[in-house]
Amino acid sequence: MPAIFREILNAEDLDTLFSRSHDNPVALLKHSNSCGISANVAYDLREIDGEINLITVQTHRDLSDQVAERLGHRHQSPQAFVIKDGKAIYHATHYGIDPQTIEKLLRN
Repeated sequence: MPAIFREILNAEDLDTLFSRSHDNPVALLKHSNSCGISANVAYDLREIDGEINLITVQTHRDLSDQVAERLGHRHQSPQAFVIKDGKAIYHATHYGIDPQTIEKLLRN
């Protein structure tokens, strides 16, 4: 089953995402719609059986900055996280983003 991409569009969506992480791990991708690497990563992530939450940095840089502040990781793009209990249990950027690891962590 292909991944479901869900856009994070406002602070309420982001708060909900972090709240949901206390029940189950959640995946988050900070994506640039003008970056070839980001496009490749998003393409690879579509094979994950699960939900990928997406922040497009060009249109929602404020949300991207909130993620950096909450998780303590400097902004990059593309940048992927798996968040559990409000904390990053996985963080990677660019071609270091591993869809298999993300999918495995989402199942735990």
